[in-house]
Amino acid sequence: MTKKERAQYIAEYLLKKYPETPVPLDHKDPYTLLIAVLLSAQCTDVRVNQVTPALFKLADNPVNMAKKKVEVIQKIIRPCGLSPRKARAISELSQILIDEHGGEVPQDMEALEALPGVGHKTASVVMAQAFGVPAFPVDTHIHRLAQRWKLSSGKNVVQTERDLKRLFPESSWNKLHLQIIFYGREFCTSRGCDGRQCRLCHELFPNRRSAVATKKA
Repeated sequence: MTKKERAQYIAEYLLKKYPETPVPLDHKDPYTLLIAVLLSAQCTDVRVNQVTPALFKLADNPVNMAKKKVEVIQKIIRPCGLSPRKARAISELSQILIDEHGGEVPQDMEALEALPGVGHKTASVVMAQAFGVPAFPVDTHIHRLAQRWKLSSGKNVVQTERDLKRLFPESSWNKLHLQIIFYGREFCTSRGCDGRQCRLCHELFPNRRSAVATKKA
């Protein structure tokens, strides 16, 4: 298969397997999604979903969150890891949303990336899943799978995102990045597949004899 043929095969396979793509982080609006994605850095979605009910009971909007002490926020989110930094970011970005954006999460990539604790991947998830703007958030797992499937030889997530956007239609980006995540978690994990074990890897590369050494994101 050519790279384009592989991309089409993967897209069709994943669409059949995951026709529905619910956002794995529990949220009710753009603000709670933003906070949940921020917390998910170096933390599982399962753990985030265990923590956010208590956090959002404390405050589920920028006005109320900005009034809370950082120490109180940190105590709640401690199980997510990196809690001092994340708690400060949550407090500071909430105040910025009030001061600069009328208390609303901006529908603008540049404005999102300017918020404390919000990188390109977090901003991309919010744009895609909260506002429906085409984006292709690439985390380390998608980066790894893109290399196993020879869709990208990117040395980092930035290059991998660029390669994937070229390969797949823009209209598929928001759904496809979740489908890849779902498949990776279920079948093509870092320990469960080295580029030869899972069904997709085997079907795409039936003659592959050695493990794929992926470049770190």
